[in-house]
Amino acid sequence: MKAEINRRSMLKIAGTAAGAAAIGAAVPATSASAAGTAFAHPGLLHTRADLDRMAAKVKAGAAPYTAGFAKLTANRHSQSTWLPNPQATVIRGGDGAQNYGILYRDIHAAYQNALRWKITGDTAHADTARDICNAWSGTLQSIGGGSEVVLLAGIYGYQFANAGEIMRGYPGFDLARFQDMLVKYFYPTNHDFLNRDTKCINHYWANWDLCSMASIMAIGILCDDRAKFNETVDYFHNGAGNGSLANAIPYVYDDVGLAQWQESGRDQAHSLMGIGLMGTICEMAWNQGVDLYAADDSKFRKACEYVARYNLGHDVPYTTNIWKNGAHCVETKQTVISEGGRGHERPVWEQVYHHYANRRGMAMPNTADMVARIRPEGGGGDYGPNSGGYDQLGFGTLAFTRDRSTKPEAPASPPASPSPASGSGSGAAPATPSPSSSPQGGRDGDLAATGSSDLPAWTAATGLTAVAGGLLLLRRRARANRDA
Repeated sequence: MKAEINRRSMLKIAGTAAGAAAIGAAVPATSASAAGTAFAHPGLLHTRADLDRMAAKVKAGAAPYTAGFAKLTANRHSQSTWLPNPQATVIRGGDGAQNYGILYRDIHAAYQNALRWKITGDTAHADTARDICNAWSGTLQSIGGGSEVVLLAGIYGYQFANAGEIMRGYPGFDLARFQDMLVKYFYPTNHDFLNRDTKCINHYWANWDLCSMASIMAIGILCDDRAKFNETVDYFHNGAGNGSLANAIPYVYDDVGLAQWQESGRDQAHSLMGIGLMGTICEMAWNQGVDLYAADDSKFRKACEYVARYNLGHDVPYTTNIWKNGAHCVETKQTVISEGGRGHERPVWEQVYHHYANRRGMAMPNTADMVARIRPEGGGGDYGPNSGGYDQLGFGTLAFTRDRSTKPEAPASPPASPSPASGSGSGAAPATPSPSSSPQGGRDGDLAATGSSDLPAWTAATGLTAVAGGLLLLRRRARANRDA
């Protein structure tokens, strides 16, 4: 999309290459004052148990893991002969020469080789993944371009962090320099975008916020920086932009177990991208003991069912979406769901299906049909040559397939269990929409009126850690005092 950012925000976000480097140089890779309890490692999209499961299942010849692994080994990015091509400056958008394709292809090569190493033990793949990460952390000096630098920093920030997390501890991998690269050149753009100073906060589609949120969370975990992790959790529940849960999923149709995705009136490719990004955030949080999947009565599950159902060719309910368009916030109404890209395939379904259906024992009939239709999922390079084909790391059949639990699972430090959601039903027609709301009782919540004795229950209900809940409590009280 052709998007606009006001001048002040553009100076924050894009800038010149030298300006980006200067901004980044002021941000340390790890702040002791910001760091809290250490994170579990590996602990982004894949835990040690996940990686061990993949290896054991492939070794045993178990389906569908073997089909997923065959998809990985057939991808040209997963070959140990891949040579990195690091750049000092990476550009996406704007008037200059764009070279960001070099970056995302190298990232996917690092990730895919790292997976092959963990599954097979072949250190040739580990060496390749390590060398890609080291080459970029030793070369990159800035990122820039037009407003789409936000997408560059967000999508490739979380993806690169995932590759580095798998390589943590491997001989010769310069983790400190890799962390420094992500904090200097990716995080400032992520942070500035979510805190953009504009009267039209809802101009940007959900995926712009979500990729920034995913990058901040991934960098926070990689760097053991609890404040960055909490920054994403806070925005998920309370953010003003379209990436927050309440705005990304604005309408719920509980009578048919569906919920409308914010970009459904735009096109289906971007709706699928949003499902993949929110799923990534939820999975990384889950692996660190925070259950965002369950937020607001597992609203994300209903949105997955909605997008899957429509892209399978079935009808779904739709409520007019009002999009605030452009720098002047002109109201643009999307009165019907878009058929653009309907039936589009992206590797986003296995992860969300196996969480809700097999970890939690919840109904996912439409998502199950979508999984069956596109299995085995591939990754970057399997879904077209352009950037859209690299928006997800993919390989969900291999990475996220799991046996159904005998009882619902919970993260390491589980919040209160949500009430089971209703099934999707057989049709969309007499569905009744209800406006989306956050668990706190609105976009910003009502925590300002909450006493400190209610904080444990509030943090449990929202999936926030006690630290994040305490910070939010102080913020809400300060706002209440200011506005009084």
